[in-house]
Amino acid sequence: MSQESQATDMTQKPELLAPAGDAERLHMAVEYGADAVYLGGKVFSMRAGPENFTPPGLAEATAFAHARGVKVYLTCNTLPRNEEIELLPQFLTEAAQAKVDALIVTDLGVLAYAGRYAPGVELHVSTQAGIVNYDAANACFELGAKRVVLARELSLAEIAQIRRNTPVSLELEAFVHGSMCVSFSGRCLLSSYLTGRDANRGDCAQPCRWSYALMEEKRPGQYFPVVEDAAGTHILSSRDLCMIGHIPELVSAGVSSFKIEGRGKSAYYTAAVTNAYRIAIDDFFAHRGDYAFDTRLLEEVQKVSHREYCTGFYFGPIQNGQDYSEQSYLRSWDIAAIVERSEGGTAFCRQRNRFAQGDGAEVLEPGGLSRPVTIGELRDENGERVAEALHPDMKIAVGLPFDPKPFSIIRRKTEDNTKLC
Repeated sequence: MSQESQATDMTQKPELLAPAGDAERLHMAVEYGADAVYLGGKVFSMRAGPENFTPPGLAEATAFAHARGVKVYLTCNTLPRNEEIELLPQFLTEAAQAKVDALIVTDLGVLAYAGRYAPGVELHVSTQAGIVNYDAANACFELGAKRVVLARELSLAEIAQIRRNTPVSLELEAFVHGSMCVSFSGRCLLSSYLTGRDANRGDCAQPCRWSYALMEEKRPGQYFPVVEDAAGTHILSSRDLCMIGHIPELVSAGVSSFKIEGRGKSAYYTAAVTNAYRIAIDDFFAHRGDYAFDTRLLEEVQKVSHREYCTGFYFGPIQNGQDYSEQSYLRSWDIAAIVERSEGGTAFCRQRNRFAQGDGAEVLEPGGLSRPVTIGELRDENGERVAEALHPDMKIAVGLPFDPKPFSIIRRKTEDNTKLC
């Protein structure tokens, strides 16, 4: 197929695609500005850990998202074995009946089945397929794909070259934030070897995050740390990806959809990260002539649980891409409560973690940056004054200096503000 060189359309705002591991995370993604969400069913999902969605739950989730102008993409991106093939027709038929907007697939057989049992549903080829050149992207397009999810190992220059040599109607999706896999495009056998859990069927045990040491063959039982730390080294553990400071470069390269990793992450993570990228994208398109990145947005994504950040392969061979520390997660803030409604300086909330009257905190509202507050008077669901919100998921009325929007998050610093596993 002949291709004409094309310039990137800098006027086309990219889609913001957020993860939804369950119904709560779906609601947070929608409320905090996602244009689309991706989620999994109970089978054929590369993330078996999250709760995911039953067929009725999927239909309900899709209706909820569509009512708010948000698209839903269903993962069918595992590499199914022979005995699983007979489950595909029902899964795909139910997906079509739920009116999902697209199926994310890896396997060529699944791609063919999807065209047969879910006609009219868009097909997106997963990052698991390892698409790193325009010929592969064009081949997927000829097989019926509307979109390809590019391999995470590509640079911005390589993505721009793919964009110039593929049809305008083929969308390019790329991960911009979240956990990275040490293996190429997630094609890893380490979990299968060490635990019997197949990463390519959604059940990765993440042994790349474990601690390792060396043993010399003539000295069995004598272990040598790879680094000076006697606890060993997390030599395979990747840092997290963060491209929030590089929106112009991603747009210029021709990325159609900015994808946030994290179906297994918390609802707080989904809300805060989606919100930050929503603001960053909108800010760039509103001020392209004099755009300057707001560093407060980087502070926002640092307030969720994460590993040390890097920019992955986007600017060439990855630099400082591994996190060798024993305790790799950074978490300096915890969610205290989620606002259900508010009026007259009182926010009616669901408690998530302990907090007390007089605590310093922040309120994160959909579409805005966080605002510092001091927790005011607390009352339980019976209207009785209490000093602390102690009980998980308790209903609590919180005195605040303003009325935050529904789904706003009250968060406070963790007590130790250190690295946590």
